[in-house]
Amino acid sequence: MRTLSITTRTFFDDLAAFCRGSMVSREVSSGVAAILTAVYERGDEAVGYYAAKFDGAKLQARDFRLKPAELAAAARRLPAAERRALVAAHENILAFNRRGLPKDWTAKNKHGALVGEKYDPIRRVGLYVPGGQVPLVSSVLMTATLAKIAGCPEIAVCTPSNSSGKVADGLLAALHLVGVDEVYKVGGVHAIGAMAYGTTTIPAVDKIFGPGNAFVCEAKRQVFGTVGVDSLPGPSEVMIIADESARADFAAADLLAQAEHGSGREKIFLVATSAQIIADILAEVEKQLHLLSRSEKMARVLAEGFLAVEVRTLAQAADVANYVAPEHLELLVKDSAAKVLTRAITTAGAIMLGNFTPTALGDFTAGPSHVLPTGRAGRFFSGLCVADFMRRTSLIGYTRGSIKKAEPIVAAFAAMERLDAHGRSVRIRVAKK
Repeated sequence: MRTLSITTRTFFDDLAAFCRGSMVSREVSSGVAAILTAVYERGDEAVGYYAAKFDGAKLQARDFRLKPAELAAAARRLPAAERRALVAAHENILAFNRRGLPKDWTAKNKHGALVGEKYDPIRRVGLYVPGGQVPLVSSVLMTATLAKIAGCPEIAVCTPSNSSGKVADGLLAALHLVGVDEVYKVGGVHAIGAMAYGTTTIPAVDKIFGPGNAFVCEAKRQVFGTVGVDSLPGPSEVMIIADESARADFAAADLLAQAEHGSGREKIFLVATSAQIIADILAEVEKQLHLLSRSEKMARVLAEGFLAVEVRTLAQAADVANYVAPEHLELLVKDSAAKVLTRAITTAGAIMLGNFTPTALGDFTAGPSHVLPTGRAGRFFSGLCVADFMRRTSLIGYTRGSIKKAEPIVAAFAAMERLDAHGRSVRIRVAKK
């Protein structure tokens, strides 16, 4: 596991090189492009071919869509404790995200004209939910709940099946709880292609949402423009900033929790105010690693995707965080330091405050969506919110009286930009008749 000190002359070059390691390779990019082209050209046939190739599932086009009764049956089979957990998490997610529902408004501008904005749900959205060995049940709630709050008329979900063509009961039960019944048991790049281009069985959507591995993330990037995408939430990331108040066992548990995703492309950052803090946390990591069921995959993530950074000040820690723009940021620091860092750090996807706020709470149940930007995209993307499922339209309404006040301004711009027809289109309305 690699450690850097901010005092070294090449620190930011070394940090940049480590972050670049998560960039998509040409091999991944070209492989994704080939699959998308096949789906565009061959539709359902290609989707079935890649479902067999990558998931081992032999599916005909008629098998792609799950019946609503299958979702209801899965919900009935779910153990009571798991059903209660779904309901409890859903309540928090609803309560948090309802606060972000945009509201229409109108006002008068300085000319006396009506101006405003109206918000409409996107007509048809596609949600990608990772499945397979790790069915992300929580991702259903973190995406579909927001689409429902926004009022999207059509919500289609793609999630991969196992080799027997089955989808995990918990995932189907979550869909049933939220009220989504258009569900296709296909995943991977071919699912993104199907949602973007449409096939005979899977109608195209207007915008695609949801997390995925590096291949899914690259597929979303490549189909952007044909459809909208929420952001580029790829392999998981966490950064922990720790001072002397941090519990080493807590910090280690949280680093391991994010390494647990196990794709090998995760990024794990530890930023601490002393070498001793780093040493104590790494010792705990070694101790706890062998207690966990996915330890072999986690060890690979730690070997290839872990970076510890020694800083001297909180300001330096904030500089590192703002450069990395981590998906999840934990502040295991004194309360006064947490306040300073929260103000100073402006690029994190989600910030967890204090020793008793592990990232897993945000992953499953706290309320904000866990669909967050990765790969430094937090510099320009925010985490998923209800507004992402809506379109904003601006409104403008002038009268004969208000257009007279605007005409000199339009005339000046028309002259500067040499667009005389623009000027005339206003002038003709204020001319005396």
